[in-house]
Amino acid sequence: MPDENQQQPPQPNPERKTLDDRARMTELERLRHSCAHVMATAILRLWPDAQFAYGPPVENGFYYDLECSHRISPDDFEQIEAEMKREIKANNPFERIEVSREEAQRDAKRGRLGGLTERPNNPSKFKLDLLQQIPEGEKISYYKNGDFIDLCAGPHVMRTGNIGAFKLTTVAAAYYKGDEKGPQLQRIYGTAFKNKTQLDEYFKMLEEAKRRDHRKIGAEMGLFAIDPEYVGPGMPLWLPKGTAIVEELEKLAKETEFAAGYVRVRTPHLAKEKMYLTSGHLPYYAESMFPPMTLLEGEDIARRPVLREKFQEDLHSGAVLTPEKIDAFIEKAYHVFKAEGLEGDRYYLKAMNCPHHHRIFAAEPRSYRDLPLRMAEYGCCYRYEQSGELFGLMRVRSLNMNDAHIYCTEDQFASEFRAVNDMYLKYFKIFGLEKYQMRFSTHAKEGLGRKYVNEPELWLKTEDMVRRVLQESGIHYVEVANEAAFYGPKIDVQVWSAIGREFTIATNQVDFAVPARFGLQYKDRDNTMKTPLCIHRAPLGTHERFIGFLIEHYAGNFPLWLAPEQVRVMTIGEDQALLDYAQGIINELRAHQVRAEADFSHNPIKAKVAEAEKARVHTMLAIGPRDREGGNVSVRLHSQGHVGARPKDEVIRGIVEAIRDRRT
Repeated sequence: MPDENQQQPPQPNPERKTLDDRARMTELERLRHSCAHVMATAILRLWPDAQFAYGPPVENGFYYDLECSHRISPDDFEQIEAEMKREIKANNPFERIEVSREEAQRDAKRGRLGGLTERPNNPSKFKLDLLQQIPEGEKISYYKNGDFIDLCAGPHVMRTGNIGAFKLTTVAAAYYKGDEKGPQLQRIYGTAFKNKTQLDEYFKMLEEAKRRDHRKIGAEMGLFAIDPEYVGPGMPLWLPKGTAIVEELEKLAKETEFAAGYVRVRTPHLAKEKMYLTSGHLPYYAESMFPPMTLLEGEDIARRPVLREKFQEDLHSGAVLTPEKIDAFIEKAYHVFKAEGLEGDRYYLKAMNCPHHHRIFAAEPRSYRDLPLRMAEYGCCYRYEQSGELFGLMRVRSLNMNDAHIYCTEDQFASEFRAVNDMYLKYFKIFGLEKYQMRFSTHAKEGLGRKYVNEPELWLKTEDMVRRVLQESGIHYVEVANEAAFYGPKIDVQVWSAIGREFTIATNQVDFAVPARFGLQYKDRDNTMKTPLCIHRAPLGTHERFIGFLIEHYAGNFPLWLAPEQVRVMTIGEDQALLDYAQGIINELRAHQVRAEADFSHNPIKAKVAEAEKARVHTMLAIGPRDREGGNVSVRLHSQGHVGARPKDEVIRGIVEAIRDRRT
């Protein structure tokens, strides 16, 4: 079986689901949740000292985090699966047992939770901690199958025998609660389906996904590189061919947005702490932001040279510079600055563009005549993803976003929101995306004041506005509670690649809170000052994630307009007149901004074609003496083969038109 974890980003540690979230779990999610419990049962039969933490269903299966004296490896999967099959064959019921908090704490201290029996010398330490996350007043429950009892709010299938086909897939390391300072656990992944046919289809899809892996194809095509040693993990370097794709996407976005009445802006890569405190990203978003930098000003500047000389002496004297020595130096520098009483403005790398755009709105007096104001930027942002969650282009720390913010009146909201949705549909058609879904995320009442801004009436009002637009537009959507942005409801756009893999590539959000925090106002018709609504939208998401998706979707075989190398002209022979004719074709193509390259090498044409096919060049033009004499070129398309000889001017015109029209 393929290694599933190599086909998708590592799963982040989940936020605890509310009871409402659990009630909405699908039948497949319940099956997978139950399968995680069966896996835990099997592991305990083999290694009774195992301590279990989380065991949720996830997008493509399930996992369970555990601590165990035995280091589990894929070599152990066969015997774990054998024990799982015994538990499924036993057809034990999943029994829900409600207990008091005191009973749960007592059982956890005895090692009974996440165990087959009481283990007095091995308390259920993770369950004791997880008990603290259950709000006061919420019912506490166990689920029991056979001898296994776990602290769990459910839901599950009726009996272990209801679990269909399953397979353990991989093992990875994971920090407890995602905290790098916490204990490192083993994470065992698996997947489950209703029947073996669905399971086999899933692994067939994974095999194809492995072949289409954007990291593998990206390296083969020379699109991007990640240099963790010098640049840093999660910060892609776009190579020339990858940059060609980036620029084509930017060109598409700019043309589309210009036609839709957007104006373009540019903003810095960092801002003062005050910006993010005002927006509310601090503290709501602090964990996803890089730590602040302190800028010394005034009298403190004069002390910099002395401190710099001292630090350089400490850093470079003596032994070889090691990571441990650098860490010790940073710690010492922190304490020196603190002891010296050095103070200054704190700056953060930009994690999002919206606060900067709010300040642009505030830079000039605004009238109702200025609205809607559609402000667009391909802004570079920086987000601190945990190292274990980084994954090629899909999860990165440096990202370029197809961002825009629309400031509008309440009366304009519906038409503006609908126009954004129409833009999504236009892009889906261009990229040949036939299956998609809008995921409408709303707030949860219990999160007000903590996870969400505490404006209950505005939440209900704006959610109803979004819901009505979706219904009136006839767009297929699903509604999901407790997944909104902290400042308003949002739509995440789910698309499926050519092989049926699901991706979230874009977002469309309503912000009724942050503009008021920044004091954004416009003068209305009645001369009163009002606060605009703000729509955050990013139809093409980020370059990184969207191009990662497109690499898989097309398997690197990009349509002509997106192909890094659109045309390669190859000669058959070395006659100077032939070379001049071929070069003239290249010059004419490049005059039309076509990415055309030459292969005038001494290699035989068969080898040239093989090399171009390997490089996934979209269109190959082979030119021999007869072609030159007749003013023709012989056309070959990648993965399609020889098309035939055509007049040179006709071929060039066809290439230019196909690129202009962005034909797929």
